[in-house]
Amino acid sequence: MVRIEKYRGSARKELETTTIEQALPMLTSRARRALKRAMDGRNLDYRKLMRKVTAIQAKPAIVKPGAQPKAIRTQVRAAVILPSWVGLTFGVHNGKEFKPVLITPDKIGARLGDFAHSTGRVLHSGPGIGATRGSKFIPLK
Repeated sequence: MVRIEKYRGSARKELETTTIEQALPMLTSRARRALKRAMDGRNLDYRKLMRKVTAIQAKPAIVKPGAQPKAIRTQVRAAVILPSWVGLTFGVHNGKEFKPVLITPDKIGARLGDFAHSTGRVLHSGPGIGATRGSKFIPLK
């Protein structure tokens, strides 16, 4: 599996240190509008999530070798993934549980909810006894 370590010409180390103002030209117009709304204070949940992430980045937790870092739990599925979030793990709520999402450079500009599906695949089996007219008279024993 080939890991992408660049995003639009920027290396992973550069991405981890970018500010929101530096990241805006890299993103699509839809992502830029969402970020501007969060900065204006119209999307308070997203702004609260950004504060939580910057607080965690300021004082990284000590992680034992071989262990996964603790995920940042959130229900803000519409949050745009920023370049400074590369390497972090988010626990994104899908309506039932928190799904872990590891942020890589190829996920920048997408939404957190894109990687934690809220609906599962339904597998139907054959009809049961009594479901059709032909199986109505089949003895159970």
